[in-house]
Order: sequence, then C-alpha cells, then structure tokens
Amino acid sequence: MPYIKGQSLKERIAAGSLSVEEALAIAGQVADGLKEAHDRGIIHRDIKPANIMLTEKGQAKIMDFGLAKLEAGVDLTRTMAVIGTAAYMSPEQARGEEVDLRTDIWSFGATLFEMLTGQKPFGQKYDQALIYSILSDTTEAVSQIRPEVPKPLDRVIQKSLEKDRTRRYQNMSELLKDLKSIGFSCVSVPKVDKSIIVLPFENISPDPDQEYFCDGMTEEIITDLSHVHDLLVISRSSAMTLKGTTKTIPEIAHAVNVRYVLEGSVRKAGNDLRIAAQLIDAASDAHLWAEKYSGTLNDVFDIQEKVSRSIAKALRVKLGSDEERIISERPIDNIQAYECYLKAMRELGHFTGEGAKRALRLLDEGLRIFGGNVFIYAAMAEAYFVLSHTFHHEFVRHMNKVEEYARKIIALDPNSAHGYCYLAMSLFKEPKILDSLRHLKKALDIDPNNITTLRWLSFCASEIGKPSLAEPCVKKLLEINPLDAFSQFSLGWYHLMAGRLKSALPPLRKAYEMAPDSPIWGFKYARSLALDHQVNEACAIFDGLAKDSPEEVFGKFSPFYKYALQGEKLKALEYITKELAEAIRMDETLSFYMAEAYALIGEKHEAVNWLEHAVWRGVLNENSPG
Repeated sequence: MPYIKGQSLKERIAAGSLSVEEALAIAGQVADGLKEAHDRGIIHRDIKPANIMLTEKGQAKIMDFGLAKLEAGVDLTRTMAVIGTAAYMSPEQARGEEVDLRTDIWSFGATLFEMLTGQKPFGQKYDQALIYSILSDTTEAVSQIRPEVPKPLDRVIQKSLEKDRTRRYQNMSELLKDLKSIGFSCVSVPKVDKSIIVLPFENISPDPDQEYFCDGMTEEIITDLSHVHDLLVISRSSAMTLKGTTKTIPEIAHAVNVRYVLEGSVRKAGNDLRIAAQLIDAASDAHLWAEKYSGTLNDVFDIQEKVSRSIAKALRVKLGSDEERIISERPIDNIQAYECYLKAMRELGHFTGEGAKRALRLLDEGLRIFGGNVFIYAAMAEAYFVLSHTFHHEFVRHMNKVEEYARKIIALDPNSAHGYCYLAMSLFKEPKILDSLRHLKKALDIDPNNITTLRWLSFCASEIGKPSLAEPCVKKLLEINPLDAFSQFSLGWYHLMAGRLKSALPPLRKAYEMAPDSPIWGFKYARSLALDHQVNEACAIFDGLAKDSPEEVFGKFSPFYKYALQGEKLKALEYITKELAEAIRMDETLSFYMAEAYALIGEKHEAVNWLEHAVWRGVLNENSPG
C-alpha cells in the first residue's frame, strides 16, 4: 500500500461534520474510484471511512484492497472467517452469501451517511447487534438529522442501502449519474439570492481591548439589516464564530449559504474613529461597494446607519417606512452607556454564571448613566435568565428579575419582541409553559428573526410535544444562525423530544463542542450518550463538569447522575444535598433527570415523586426518551 500524506476520512469525520459540498466532493471521487475498480472486475468488500485517504490537496483515494475479490470468483486476499467490517457490511455480506459489486455500493452508502451525519447508519455498538440491525432495521433519512441535506442526496443514500440488492443501484455508473446531478444543483447556489453575512469587524485600534466596540459595530449593522424584509441576514451569534477566520470569502459564503459578505475594520483611538467597510459578491469575488468613514465616537450611530443604507442600495433592496425608521433609530443614544452595553453583551455571549454577573455590573453602570432603555433592560433580563439556569438555588429570585425587566421593556415599548420573549421565559418559574408559548408566538409575530424568541419557542414546543410548532423555528435558526451552539442544541433537542435519539446525538455533540465552557450543553449531551448506552463516554463528561463547574447546578448534579448510571447507590446519594434538590426542583427537565437517576439506583418512591413533579412543572411529552 503506498504512503499517502494526509488523513483518513475517518479522522476527518471525527474532526467535525462535513459540509454537504465537501461530502459530495469526496463521495464523487470515491464513486469514480469504485467504478474504475468494478470496470476491471474487482470488488473491494471493505469500503469504510478508515480505508479512504484524503491527500493534502483534497484528493480522495481508496486504500487497502486486502479483502478484494475478482468478480469472476478469485479472492485477492487470505481466507478469513468474516469478510469486511460489520458496521459497513451489506445484508448479503452479513449472511455470508456470495457478494458482487452491489456490496460495495451498500458500503459506499453507509460511508456517505456517516460523512453527512457523523454517525453510522446502524449504530449498535456490538457486532451481533449491528448484524441484526443491518438485516432488520431501516435507516432514518439523513435530512431528518440534517435538514439542509437536499432530498435527492437522501434518495441516493437510501437507494444505496436497499436491503434487497435487486432494488439497490446496480452499478456505480447509475449512482455517479445521480450524485453528479445533485452536485450540479446544490453547490454554489444559495437558497436566497439576497442573503448576507456581516463578518466581525477587525480591530485595528492601538488598544487590543477595543474588540467589544468592533463587535458592537458588527451587531448593530446585523440588527439593522435583519429588519429588511427582502434580505436574509446571518445572525450575530454565527457571525462571531468567524472572528479571526482564515477562510476565504467563497468558503465563508458556502459555510453559511449566503450570496454576499460584508467585511470591515475599526480603528478607535481616544475619541477618534475610523471605519472601513466593503461588500463582496461571493459568487464572483467582486467588490460591489466600499467606503471609509472618519469621525468621533459620537458619530458611530450615523456611520452604522450609512453602512446599512449603502448595503441595501448596493443590493437594490427597497426600504419600507418601518425599515427606514428602524435603521435610523439609536438603540442607546449615549456613547458611555452604549459602551457599557457592548461590554455586557460580550460577557453574556458565554452563557456562564460568572459572565452574567460581570454583565450585570456593566449594565447597572449603563442605567446609572442613561436611565431606562429597552436594550439595556433586555440585556438585564438575559443576564438574570442565565443566572437562573446556572445557579438554580436562586432560580425563583432570578426569574422574578427576568419578569421585572420584561415588564419594564413592555412599559417602554409595547411592541418590543424582547419584552414578550423575556416575559415568556420568566413564566418557567410558575410553571406556565402554555402561557409562555402564547407570549413567544406574539414576540415572533413582532420580529420573525429574533434569535432568542426562536430558540425558546423551539425549546418549549419540543418540550411539550408540539413538533409542528418547533420545526419551523429550528429550520429558521439553522438558516440564519447555523454556526451557533444553541441552534445545534435546538435541532438536537427537537429530535430528542420526538424520540429520535440517534438523530439527536450529532447536533447535541456539536453544541457541546462549540461551547465547551457552558455546562448545560455538556450535561445534556452526556445524558443523551447514557441513553445510547455509551456510559463510559457520558461519565467522562460528567467528571469534567464536576471539576470545571463546581458552583453551578449542572456541575453539582453531575456526580450524582454519574454514580447512578454506574449503579453505585451510596456514592450517588452522597452528592444530593438539600440545596441541590431545591435548585433542581425549579426546573422541569432537571426534575425529570432526577427521577431517572433515582430509578437507576432503585429508589422507586423518590423516582415517582420526582417524575410527578417534572410533569407538574411542564414535562408533558410522551415521546421523550428515558
């Protein structure tokens, strides 16, 4: 076997999910290679990610023909009891029957499934269970796991994985024809022609601590543009993940499926301000518009407005009266208070308790300087919401503060989506989940692109078994906020609460990997791994949470859940304190997890009590796994 410098496809999949375009490019090369082998009468019999190498130039090469067989019947390998790798075996291979080139087509389909989902189509851990699943079970459609996967690609995979080989692709030429037609139709063609991402403005100030100001400039332009009816705008959360990226403009556009990219820089020295911005058509890499602005800090809102209007003009988007009004508004018309707000929003982006505390100190200063303001109040509500979900022992007090600031927002602006969204979130303390849904739907009617509303509406709807309400929210999040941990979590939670554990695991894992400092994602991913019988992997995450977040509820709960999984009752009970139990009692999902843990250690009475409490708090979903 020749030495190839690069990595295996198995290693590439382990490093993170492949885009549809990347998966198609690799699949096309592998399919070409298999067609060449089949044309020469050679059946590989062990196609899998570990046997596909990716060179440094991006070429895919099929390796290890050690199990190959000539179509005429001559083995090119030593005699073996089992031919192939269980996870990628075709049904006829698993039964020990004579194989032909259609066995490679099955294995190719299983490999393509894994490229797009990060999981094997028949995911049982042990060979006997795998073989049974291959012979008996039907795989879930890839587009159910990743909604952005085009339906024609789904059909290619499903046809490749037909158990009856007479219904499978009969040769690689047929498969390649379908694969290439998909590639033509989905690569480089964005879903929405007028779609844009605003990249984080680069800080070229003498002071590196001015990053928060550059992020604020980015956020305000995104906010302005997101209210333009005819323009799809990638959210701030996703845009910020690209800070400092080395990706090219076309690569960025493909990653978030947009046509246009805005990039810029900010130089802030004392009170002086210089801003440069340019709009690029990613399809042609052509610069459509560029401008430089100079002024003082007091001019920052005027500059933001000019940039937003210039983009709309360059894209030939006509602004309505409401859009004109929103773009001309000043969110916080005091530069000192505005800076406090920007610094606070940077802290809140981490979704940690300590970050929320720092944000509140900054926001208090902003209120002292400027007084009541919708945006400052919304940030205060968000900070207290984060605290309520990280320090559960003060859940009710913090949620009362969320409600207080939500009502202050509504008093200032009865048509604020922020006000109704946070009012809905505050009702979790009651619990009044159905009332929450009503307020969230009202917030979404006011602002269909409000990320916070979309997140919590999808979460609540999934929680109480209303997938028809959750699904459009999840799809919208993936469209405008594709690179954010919460969007991946929303997708995973949607699948999990619908009883689709295998579909839930990849996005839950991605959310955890994207935000490793946030214990909520780690706990929910670990618990999902435990449901999938991956107990050792789950326990390793629980150990990390207990070590890294000892003061937050998920860190304190992790040892109890871990030892319950391992059946160590006495050790588990050591970690349940009155304070922790009271904190968990404030959350419907954690109460359900508490019931699970008590059931695992045989404490049936406690398990039933906690389950009843979870239902009272709002866990009504009959599909919820566990």
